[in-house]
Amino acid sequence: MKKNRERFCNREREFVYKFRVGSQGFELRVPLRFPVQENAGHLHGRLMLLHNLPCFIEKDLKEALSQFIEEESLRDYDRDAEAALEAVKSGEVDLHQLASTWAKAYTETTLEHARPEEPSWDEDFADVYHDLIHSPASETLLNLEHNYFVSISELIGERDVELKKLRERQGIEMEKVMQELGKSLTDQDVNSLAAQHFESQQDLENKWSNELKQSTAIQKQEYQEWVIKLHQDLKNPNNSSLSEEIKVQPSQFRESAEANGRIYEEQRKLEESFTIHLGAQLKTMHNLRLLRADMLDFCKHRRNHRSGVKLHRLQTALSLYSTSLCGLVLLVDNRINSYSGIKRDFATVCQECTDFHFPRIEEQLEVVQQVVLYARTQRRSKLKESHESGNRNGGSDDKSKNAERNYLNILPGKYCFKSQFSYSHIH
Repeated sequence: MKKNRERFCNREREFVYKFRVGSQGFELRVPLRFPVQENAGHLHGRLMLLHNLPCFIEKDLKEALSQFIEEESLRDYDRDAEAALEAVKSGEVDLHQLASTWAKAYTETTLEHARPEEPSWDEDFADVYHDLIHSPASETLLNLEHNYFVSISELIGERDVELKKLRERQGIEMEKVMQELGKSLTDQDVNSLAAQHFESQQDLENKWSNELKQSTAIQKQEYQEWVIKLHQDLKNPNNSSLSEEIKVQPSQFRESAEANGRIYEEQRKLEESFTIHLGAQLKTMHNLRLLRADMLDFCKHRRNHRSGVKLHRLQTALSLYSTSLCGLVLLVDNRINSYSGIKRDFATVCQECTDFHFPRIEEQLEVVQQVVLYARTQRRSKLKESHESGNRNGGSDDKSKNAERNYLNILPGKYCFKSQFSYSHIH
C-alpha cells in the first residue's frame, strides 16, 4: 500500500487556465505537485503577482484553481483506495491485522476525549487470574487451557498434513517434468512450474497462518472473558452454579498404568542431583541438578500426558505474576527473527499453545527490533561525532561499518527477553 501511495503522491500535473483580454486570448500553464500543501487562496495570489495578471480574472482564477486541485486530489484518493482494495483481495495485506488496526485507531480516537482513561484490561486480568489460580478454581483454569492447547494442536496437525500432501504432489509433478526435460520441455517450463509450486505453498501457508491467528485471538478473548466472569461468580457465595463451574471430575483425567509407563519411557532423561556445602563457620547449601535433554522440552506440552501437564502448569501459574519466575537461556545467532535453526523450532513451540497473558512471539520480536534499531541509531550518531573530532581509529571504523550493514542484529553476548506463559516448565 505504501508503494502505491508513493506512486500517486508527488506527481506533477499542469494547471491550464485560459482567459481573454479584449480581442487577445491568453493561456496560463502552471505545474503543480500533488498533494498540494499550499492553500489555494495563497497560491492564486502568488500567481497573480508573479505573472502580472489582470485583476478582473482574480475571482475566476481562484475558483478554477480550487476546482482543479480538488478534482485531481479526489482522483488520487480514488486510485489509492482502489490499490488498497486490490492489495487486500490479493492477500498482500492481512485483512485481520488491517481490521484490528482500524478498530484500535477508532477506539483510541473516540474514547480519548469522551471520558477519562479506563483501567487497563491487562492489569485487571492479571489481578483476577492471580486470585483464581490460588483458589479452588485453579484446576478448572488449567483444564480449560489444556483443551485450548489440544484444539490448536489439532489445527496445526491438519495444516502439516495438508502442506505435506501439497509438497508430495508437487514433487511428483516436478519429477515428471524433469524426466521430459530436453525432450518436450525446456528449462523455462521447469522454472515456470517451480514458480507455480512456490506460489501455491505461499498461499496455503498464508491461509493457515491467518486461521491460526484468528483461532488464537478468539481463544484468548474467550478465556479472558470467562476468567473475569468466573471471578465475579466466585465473589457471590449465593451463586449455585459456581460449584458446578469449578467442580473437579477425576474420572476425566485418570490415565491407565500402561499409558503412564509408555509416556515415562518416552520422556526418560539423564539427570543427577548434587548438594554443595560452602563455608567453614557460616555454611551455605546449594542444590544443583544436571540434566541432559532437549532445551525445547522445557517449553513443549505433552498432549497425552494430561496430569503431568497440570502439575507443571500449576507450578508456573502460581508464580506467574510474582518475582519468582523460571527462565530458560536459549543460545541463538545474532539475527532477531525466527526463520531458521532452533529459533524456528522455538517459534513453532510458541504457536502450539495460545498465550493468554503476553503478546505473540512475532509482536515481541518486532518490539525488540525497534529497540535495537533505535539504540544503533543513537550509537551511530555518537560515533559520527567522535569521528568528526578525530578520536576514532581504523578498527573502530570497521566495526562501525559492520554495525551499519547489520543494524537490525544484536551484538554477541547481548540478549533479549521474551515473556511467554504457554510453556510447560518456564515463564
